[in-house]
Amino acid sequence: METYVSTGTFWFTVALINAGLAEQKNRSRWIWFLVSLLLGPIATLLLVVWRAPEPVPPSMTHRGGWKEPVGDR
Repeated sequence: METYVSTGTFWFTVALINAGLAEQKNRSRWIWFLVSLLLGPIATLLLVVWRAPEPVPPSMTHRGGWKEPVGDR
């Protein structure tokens, strides 16, 4: 019996949708894409049920570190 959408196409489409959903929830798009290829709709359930992580405030160390202003000593 032929199916309208092959199983591989369905699994890949679910993985793409999960990648977009993961990005909206502040999670890694690539990691969830790969997890979705393995778990499929179960990964979708996990993304929807788990709370999004709190955003981390930006720090100066990511931009080369904080430098003290050079002044009179």
